[in-house]
Amino acid sequence: MNDKSIENHPLQPFLPKHTKLLMLGSFPPQQKRWCIHFYYPNFNNDMWRILGILFFNNKMQFVDQKNKTFYKEEIIEFLNSEGIGIYDTATSIRRLQDNASDKFLEVVEPTDIKRLLDQIPECQAIITTGEKATSTLQEQLDIDQAPKIGEFVSFTYNTRNLRLYRMPSSSRAYPLKVEKKAELYRIAYQEYYKLKNTDL
Repeated sequence: MNDKSIENHPLQPFLPKHTKLLMLGSFPPQQKRWCIHFYYPNFNNDMWRILGILFFNNKMQFVDQKNKTFYKEEIIEFLNSEGIGIYDTATSIRRLQDNASDKFLEVVEPTDIKRLLDQIPECQAIITTGEKATSTLQEQLDIDQAPKIGEFVSFTYNTRNLRLYRMPSSSRAYPLKVEKKAELYRIAYQEYYKLKNTDL
């Protein structure tokens, strides 16, 4: 591999002013797989269906099925209203194969997670969406034990007590139905949000 194969993150961190929860993936897929210029942009990725189920009891809430895309502006409005921040645990990577699998991502430069947390002082928890994101975060924050999928560990950053929730990947390559994934994600979200018209 040479330096030309290094990919830098194409998006800025999405951090609402009053972010309470920070969701961190590993790295976006190749842009040829994008249907929107935002996070979780692959139409076959189920993140926006998962959040549709949790907050609206409707997995199609953010899905424009006709055009095979997502409703980006509605997603952004929703994230801002609920204080959900999003970024990834790597700011530059190499792809060891021509796909989006975490297994074949080499982290060249990890994200400065502490710098992110300093920008969102009201943040109470972090969700990592997959094994690569979890292990990269652990190294950054000196968290000895990774939580099991669907569970959390508590940790301290400066004087702040936070929780790290490990959730399954929202990629369809992870062999679990979207409804089952949503039940695992519910564990984290129900502790930090009073959801509108939704029983978590």
